[in-house]
Formats: sequence, C-alpha cells, structure tokens
Amino acid sequence: MPLGFAAWQALLNNFAIEQAAFTGREIGILQSLREVPGFLAFTAVFVILVLREQTFAVVAVAVFGLGVAVTGYFPSEYGLYFTAVLMSIGFHYFETIRQSLALQWLTKEDAPRILGRLIAVGSAASLFAYAAMYVVLEVFNLAYHWIYLVAGGVAVLVAVALAGFPHFPAKTPQRKEIVLRRRYWLYYGLTFLSGARRQIFVVFAGFLMVEKFGYSAANIAALFLINHVFNFLFAERIGAWIGRIGERRALTLEYIGLIAVFTMYAFVENAYVAAGLYVLDHLFFALAIAIKTYFQKIADPADIASTAGVSFTINHIAAVVIPALLGFVWLESHAAVFLVGTAFAVCSLVLAQNVPFKPRPGNETALNRRRVMERFG
Repeated sequence: MPLGFAAWQALLNNFAIEQAAFTGREIGILQSLREVPGFLAFTAVFVILVLREQTFAVVAVAVFGLGVAVTGYFPSEYGLYFTAVLMSIGFHYFETIRQSLALQWLTKEDAPRILGRLIAVGSAASLFAYAAMYVVLEVFNLAYHWIYLVAGGVAVLVAVALAGFPHFPAKTPQRKEIVLRRRYWLYYGLTFLSGARRQIFVVFAGFLMVEKFGYSAANIAALFLINHVFNFLFAERIGAWIGRIGERRALTLEYIGLIAVFTMYAFVENAYVAAGLYVLDHLFFALAIAIKTYFQKIADPADIASTAGVSFTINHIAAVVIPALLGFVWLESHAAVFLVGTAFAVCSLVLAQNVPFKPRPGNETALNRRRVMERFG
C-alpha cells in the first residue's frame, strides 16, 4: 500500500495543477470525493460475511493498485475524480481491515510497539518509493503517467503474491453486524476530530507548498522522504514510549503540538519554515497510535472488526465535507483554513483529558471514575 500511495500522494498536487488546471476548489472537491469510500467503511462488516478479512485485505490492495496505475491517463477534472475514488475504495477498505486484524492479533502489551513498527515498515517502503521518484523526476524527467503506472502496477503484483499466503485465525470470533456502544463515545469523539484535522493537513498543507511557495514535484517528494525517514527511525520507539507513559499523556502532547503547528501554518511566510512545519506535523500524527491502543484496552474483543469499520466511517464524516467546504474558504483566506485546524486540535485536547490513565472495560473515561468517587466517596 505505501508503495502506490507514495506516488499518488506526492505527485497529486503538481499533476492536478499542471495537467488539469486545478484550483483550491477542484482539489477540495477531489479530496471530498476521495473520502466517500472511507465514510462507507462500515460496510466492510457485510463483506466479511462472504470473505475472510485477510482475503478482503488482499483484494482491496489490488483495487487500490489499479486506481493508482490508471491515474496518469485521465488528466482532467472528472478523470481525476474517477481515479481518486477507485484508488480510495481499495485504500480505505484495506486500512479498515488492517486496523481490525492488528488489534485482534496483537496483545495489549505489544500493540503500541508493534503498531509503531508497522508504521516504520510502511515508511521503509515509502522511502524507497520517494527516493525512486526523486531520481526519475530530477534525473530522467519521467512523465507522470509512467510513474503512476509503475507504482500502481507494483501494488497489484504484490497483492497477487500475497494471495498465496496462509490464513491466520482470529483469536476471538468477530460480530458480523454494525456495533455502536455508548461506552465507546470518547473513542468515537477522538476519532471524529482526528479525521477532521487530518484532512486539513493532507489536503491543504501540501497544496500550500505548491501554490504559495512554488514547490516542484521533486521538492514534495523530498519532503515526504524526510517524513518517512523520521517514521522509519522513530515510529516503533514512539509506540513503545506510548506504552510506557499511557494514552492520555501521549494524546495531550500530540494535541498541544498540533495547536502550535496549525496556528503557525496560518501565518507562515517562509518556504523553509513551512517545510519544517510539514515534517513536524507528520511526526505528531504518529502519536495517534494512542487512540487505537486506548480502544483496544476498553473494547470487547468481539467488537473489533465491526468497530474498525464504524470508526473509519466516523473518521470520515468530517472528511467528506471539510475539503470541499474549506476549498472555497481557501480562495479567500489560506490562514482561515489552518485556524479551523487549530480549533479542531483544541477540541481534541479537551476530550483527551477524559481518557483515564488506566483504561479498561468499565473504566472507559475519567468521567466514569469521578462519578463513582462522587457516589461512594
């Protein structure tokens, strides 16, 4: 997945501006359409009635690869909308199942560290992809459609190879219906706000680099390269660190950092400072592992597959609306877009203070503990 997504993401803004004459309005609409499959991720629970989760993940990678491979052959507004949605269907179903299987297969003690390791492995693949793109763009000046074709084709070939892997059984049979539980409300809230903030970063931070500071596709690839070097070196350590200090402290640090970063984005005038913020922003998002491990600690193990789909849908409620809406705001004020991100980060910080220091079933929120203390003294 990172091999194909690295190419799609790194080239998107330059390809859209240079080949399809996109403005902030069109890029916002594209990103909103791209998130519709994420909004529909809850339907994964119905697919696993027919397919095993592991098989479903492999099929999703193949669909994703096909969407990336054909992107370069549709350099128009509606062509980019179509290929983005096709790619996104595979991407979001895979991410839903990946999260579900990871939380099912990993122990609560190992999950933070191993989830960090998974990020590091993905970053290693992305490093290879971004380095290759930098070379072919700067040295060989390769056309965009060839890069998309190779990156997507590799993803399809890897999916075919993975189809031959043995199936690993789940420890707990999963519920095959949509699960929504009141006691998971804090997890749902943190997930919603995370999706809202993430979209502002993914859609508009990179677009700022190209539109305001004139970054080339090779420059953007280099930025992604730096991001993934950090993830490769530190993601597993960050995961292990979250395991030591707990989810509440990790999320508090993340949200304080993101409040500062989004506010600085709103007023940045120097291209190098903007690049530094971009790298720092990406690094803070690695701390979002804590949301997943918090849920793993409070969840009924049989709810994990269904809730993975539901959480992706919740994550994308704002994602479907925000890029298109803020795309119009972007035309009037770049700063206003990023200050909306600051507001979301403040709301996240407030919610994070309700994460208990030792989450478990029956102790899902700090508010629960205070109620017990007030009732029994």
